Amino acid sequence: MRTTRLRRLAAAATVLFTATAALPAAAAERPGRHDHPSHGGLSAEIRYTEYGIPHIVAGDYKSLGFGTGWAQAADQVCTLADGFLTVRGERSRFLGPDAATDFSLSSAGTNLSSDLYFRGVRQTRTVEKLLARPAPLGPSRQVSDLLRGFASGYNAWLRQNRVTDPACKGAAWVRPVTTLDVAARFYAFAVLGGQGGSVDDITAAQPPTGAAAGAKSAAPDADAVIRAVRQRTADAAMGSNAMAFRGDTTANGRGLLLGNPHYPWQGGRRFWQSQQTIPGELDVAGGSLLGSPTISIGYNAHVAWSHTVSTGVPFALRQLTLDPADPTVYLVDGRRERMTKRTVTVAVKGAAPVTRTQWWTRYGPVVADPTGNPPLPWTATTAFALHDPNAANMRFADTSLGFGKARSTADVLKSLSRHQGLPWVNTIAADSSGHSLFSQSQVLPRITDELAARCSTPLGKATYPAAGLAVLDGSRGDCALGRDADAVQPGTFGPKRMPTLKDAPYVENSNDSAWLANADRPLTGYERIFGTVGTQRSLRTRGAVEDVAAMARKGSLTVRDLQRQQFANRVPAADLAAADVARACAALPGGTATGGDGTAVDVSAACRVLAKWDRTMDTSSRGALLFDRFWRKFNASVPTAERWKVPFSAADPVRTPNTLNTGAPGFARALADTVAELRGAGIALDSRLGEHQFVVRNGQRIAVPGGTEQLGVWNKVEPVWNPAQGGYTEVTTGSSHIQAVGWDGSRCPVARTLLTYAQSSNAKSPHFSDQTRLFSGERWVTARFCEKDVLASPALRIVRVRER
Repeated sequence: MRTTRLRRLAAAATVLFTATAALPAAAAERPGRHDHPSHGGLSAEIRYTEYGIPHIVAGDYKSLGFGTGWAQAADQVCTLADGFLTVRGERSRFLGPDAATDFSLSSAGTNLSSDLYFRGVRQTRTVEKLLARPAPLGPSRQVSDLLRGFASGYNAWLRQNRVTDPACKGAAWVRPVTTLDVAARFYAFAVLGGQGGSVDDITAAQPPTGAAAGAKSAAPDADAVIRAVRQRTADAAMGSNAMAFRGDTTANGRGLLLGNPHYPWQGGRRFWQSQQTIPGELDVAGGSLLGSPTISIGYNAHVAWSHTVSTGVPFALRQLTLDPADPTVYLVDGRRERMTKRTVTVAVKGAAPVTRTQWWTRYGPVVADPTGNPPLPWTATTAFALHDPNAANMRFADTSLGFGKARSTADVLKSLSRHQGLPWVNTIAADSSGHSLFSQSQVLPRITDELAARCSTPLGKATYPAAGLAVLDGSRGDCALGRDADAVQPGTFGPKRMPTLKDAPYVENSNDSAWLANADRPLTGYERIFGTVGTQRSLRTRGAVEDVAAMARKGSLTVRDLQRQQFANRVPAADLAAADVARACAALPGGTATGGDGTAVDVSAACRVLAKWDRTMDTSSRGALLFDRFWRKFNASVPTAERWKVPFSAADPVRTPNTLNTGAPGFARALADTVAELRGAGIALDSRLGEHQFVVRNGQRIAVPGGTEQLGVWNKVEPVWNPAQGGYTEVTTGSSHIQAVGWDGSRCPVARTLLTYAQSSNAKSPHFSDQTRLFSGERWVTARFCEKDVLASPALRIVRVRER
């Protein structure tokens, strides 16, 4: 079979010299030009099929990286360049210090804060040192070649093409990159959950001076810290669903996987689709995070995988006991240790350079901001240091590459165990032999419950059980994290401790903990830092478990069943509450309710609309927008403990809590305010959802199906409410690179995919919104994986790219 494939590749190559096919318009930048670069250096062949999806074929890993970097630049040069500007710490130099970042690569609130952090990383050669480590602590030769090739491919595209995207056309900051720049972007992804989520608190932390240096220490507000950590781990821009089925639940005995990551629709955390092939070595397709030379979520002829953001807290805090005479000196076992002073200078557009100092300890950087995330002070006697094990993790790419080469879910587990490189996600997988897998294999600080009980400070005794955040006593050497024998990295958990479920009839995760990956085989016994057991699940998890368990019981499943699940757009909140809302609404005296401003509002028409609503978030659904707006207001005005009459029970976690408390004081007010809001915006109560939930692309509205997190909809979208512009006018995050994958016994997987926001963010590209229109119509792309299918594409465009 390999010989046949190589012959096909050779035959396909001859097409290049006679075909009139050109690059996609977004890639060519010179209409009608067929690219035949001169010989020499790295090279790859790129076959573009429908919707601008590239199938990249190369002879080795460096050339594969080259083709990937070239093709990503063709679609996303401005977004990539913006990210490289970030990791070089040069945003202030070109864009000014006060402008806000897009939060793609860190939580930094301003360009200056971002630059201070990333210039510090560059100045200390953090990434270079990680790259220099031997595998598996450092990257493999294959990944190193991919990184080098990606930089060369990106640079070759810049040399050979003109930038036409208005977002960066003519911008001085669109410049060639180095391998270090590409690796630094991977590093930024790795620390997003730790240091990257605390950039402002790292760069602003300063020791107390003057009167503050001698003031009595104020204890941190434990409740405020808990709220901040919960908000951080529930970041709306970091979500996802995934399900996998064992062979005895499917029509042909082979596995099935549906991946539905919820990720930002704009900026540097977008996915980008491709297929990567090195004949006889690698053949994998799927979605890559921009800037990544590997497939992040994908499938091959044998296995498919997806990720969901986990509940594990990927960082810990050390509470430092300071020398009363010097707040930059801390004590460990009674011995003084001086903090490391990291002085960073950032070039600033139109102004003098800015120099700031950061303070680092043996545990990590000092974080301090009484209003920060988390809110922590730096006093004369106490400071807090952030420990982020992913700051030593350059193994993400090798883990993903291992998935791409896997032939089974067992191989997926082997890659997780060997590389241990996933920073903040779970893995869900299925294979062509009928196996299923869930694993919360991620890089977490090795905080055992025993260690937390023995070494937590008073703050940690509150935050660890409530939010999974350990705050350990930094003055005690016996509170070191230790090492598991099977852990690649000291101070982290080894594979044997990871919550893992193999070969269950189904596995599912929707960003709750590992506990109910399968409701019939709950996972328990893991440390608190991984997540909770026996606690209330989100509505999205509850609805997903109901749906997935029902599908498994039904059996004889196919890829088409996965497609139906993706666009069922069922609203779990409505199934629990809509009938009660309609009845209570109809029972209001005179059909009126009093709004928050004291005005009586006639809500009788809303009662009728809600009673007739089909309880979906389809674009054609009448009543969906009304319920959506009501539900948001109800949740905002009624405390969690007062929303349901039947409380949560760990013995029945999927069906509790239930029975809406329509007697809560905020219920009628939420109804009145919703009706007044919609009428004030000129929006009919029974209007179709798609008329008021849409995005605008090149001046045209595209209706968007799906619903917000609070509603529990599998097909999650988080739009921006702008009634003056017609309703929900943009999507910030939600369903992104969707894939429904199965196998039929051939070498060609049965795959349907959808990149909701399309391949390119360049409004001039033909692939700027083509898949967004598919998403609107709940239609899919039939994946072309096998070479015969790629070459049979009616949209086939082929180009060979080389260094010059």
